[in-house]
Amino acid sequence: MAAEARAQESVIVAHGLTKRFGDLVAVDHLDLDVRRAEIYGFLGPNGCGKSTTIRMLCGLLRPSEGEVSVLGQALPRGAETVKRAIGYMTQKFSLYEDLSVRQNLEFLAAVHGLRGASARARLEEMYARYHLGELKERLAGTLSGGQKQRLALAGAVLHEPELLLLDEPTSAVDPQSRRDFWDALFDLAEAGTTLLVSTHYMDEAERCHRLAILDRGRLVADGSPQRLMADLPGSTFRVDCGQPRRVQLALAREAHVLGVAQIGSSLRVLTDRRDGADWLRERVRAIDADAEVEAVAANLEDVFVAATRKSAVEAAA
Repeated sequence: MAAEARAQESVIVAHGLTKRFGDLVAVDHLDLDVRRAEIYGFLGPNGCGKSTTIRMLCGLLRPSEGEVSVLGQALPRGAETVKRAIGYMTQKFSLYEDLSVRQNLEFLAAVHGLRGASARARLEEMYARYHLGELKERLAGTLSGGQKQRLALAGAVLHEPELLLLDEPTSAVDPQSRRDFWDALFDLAEAGTTLLVSTHYMDEAERCHRLAILDRGRLVADGSPQRLMADLPGSTFRVDCGQPRRVQLALAREAHVLGVAQIGSSLRVLTDRRDGADWLRERVRAIDADAEVEAVAANLEDVFVAATRKSAVEAAA
């Protein structure tokens, strides 16, 4: 029971978290509850407030308004304590490119107060876990994107933080490196580390245990990817037709169409109607009499489109 209670413990709690830069509201009254050992995702376009929120949670930025607690420490009062207890990995490689892999990690070990045999053991563990052993004497600046990513992750978890914050960590690596990186994140979560990961990749967002969708600094959807897809307010269809571009342009003007995208020779259409099949078929066949309309399962991109469309309508109102 004690282990179960600890698993449900909140590691990050925020109420009304807000950050203003002059007249710009970068983060707008955000509420968060991130539990221990889960991978919690931030999904949203550039400029939606993901990085600003992470910097506030790290204690690097002071909120303009609201309350936030990280690892039981109220911020900004407990910022220095939090900084020592978390790991932080940015989108941009932030280690020393003119130092070797070994020198970078030894420097970080010293910063975190690791000394002697315990430091050597932990460094050897990092070399093995993140496949850095053969790269120890290579300058960090000569590494590939995937190798730099592994080094940065090793540096971020060297001191065994309870909480790891990652700000779009896979934006500059190839698909195989992204898959390997996510395997490493699941290993960390399995060992009890809590992870908050920002991304703009839908496939990465679907890997998270829970997910927050941000738009214009506001939280527009929150829950597990499966729950968000199940609760999508509308219907999704595949349209097979001979003139997909013409049909797409026509559907984009329809009030009940939230999104339409061409995928190969087909269209994926998201409507706000639960009874949308007959309605959509009538409109599509007015343009292409041989068009076929088939209902398909919702995906996370549909959720994102619906949530951000609703947010835009509310902002305009």
